[in-house]
Amino acid sequence: MKILIIGLGGIGQRHTRNLRALLGDSVEIIAYRVRRLTHVVTPTMGADQDLNVEKVYNITTFHSLEEALAQKPDIAYICNPSSLHVAVTRACLIAGCDIFLEKPLADSLEGTAELVNLAREHNRIAMVGYQLRFHPCVIRLTEIVRSGVLGNLLGVRATIGEYLPNWHPYEDYRIMYAARADLGGGVILSQIHEFDYLYSLFGLPSRIYALGGHWSDLEIDVEDTASILMEAPLGTRVLPIQLHQDFLQSPASRQCEVIGDKGRAVMDLHALTVSLFTLGHAKPEVFRLENFDRNNLFLDQTRHFLHCVETREKPVVDLADGIQSLRMALAVKQSIAAHQPIDLA
Repeated sequence: MKILIIGLGGIGQRHTRNLRALLGDSVEIIAYRVRRLTHVVTPTMGADQDLNVEKVYNITTFHSLEEALAQKPDIAYICNPSSLHVAVTRACLIAGCDIFLEKPLADSLEGTAELVNLAREHNRIAMVGYQLRFHPCVIRLTEIVRSGVLGNLLGVRATIGEYLPNWHPYEDYRIMYAARADLGGGVILSQIHEFDYLYSLFGLPSRIYALGGHWSDLEIDVEDTASILMEAPLGTRVLPIQLHQDFLQSPASRQCEVIGDKGRAVMDLHALTVSLFTLGHAKPEVFRLENFDRNNLFLDQTRHFLHCVETREKPVVDLADGIQSLRMALAVKQSIAAHQPIDLA
């Protein structure tokens, strides 16, 4: 098997490291790179300047995408900035590659429908990288919501806040993709995982209203705060879903609370707990992860993707699913700019 990695920043190196861990020397890894930085990004998001990433992972690098695709890779991992995803994904699908595409799928909807059609026409597996789908806490919350134990759902509150300069200690936050409009950054798209798991739980909202913008003194040209209200269809009425995002909280915060008329469930992804409160019980039932290694999410995601490549089964998040979470995020941007609700139905 031959795998092409497009972009060897933090996430590209993580996927490379995990592919080597799972497949060893049975996989040939090649790369298309632009910046050509040599350091190795460590599992703790540091940078080891004494190591060369291409030598450590035995990678052959090419200076153009055409040269790399001429090597006929079986799979392409697309890990470059999201503003470049559509053109690169299109070229890889036409070249016959199965695709693993890092989130978000793109920074606009332009060209995304064509990608779905190309994947279908060329019979290619295409998965979008939402590793939270493999998080035991998200899986537990999903089980609770779908079991009906909460009764009639009344509301959802989710939040994610993390201080942007702490993301990648090895680089100046001002040059990161998340900090730059030209690379498809901003808190809404960079933290799009929340849209994906909320979509997986409650479906596509029919309407979205949001407030936000660049409200801090961070030296970025994108929004750092967004407060969002979504209407999700629920039988004959709607389910209100609130989501707050920011680039500013330290320590980081990441929770989701689902409230019903018979109970509520609270997921805390930093405490690694899911607490289920039900009527008639004084104490919650608590699901708790012990000795959790975050990289296991990425390993499980890679195993799933490779299984889909082998069996030709639909991935848990395919291009069509990735478009839905992107539609939600872009509607938030549109609502902030227009100061009015945006219909998605």
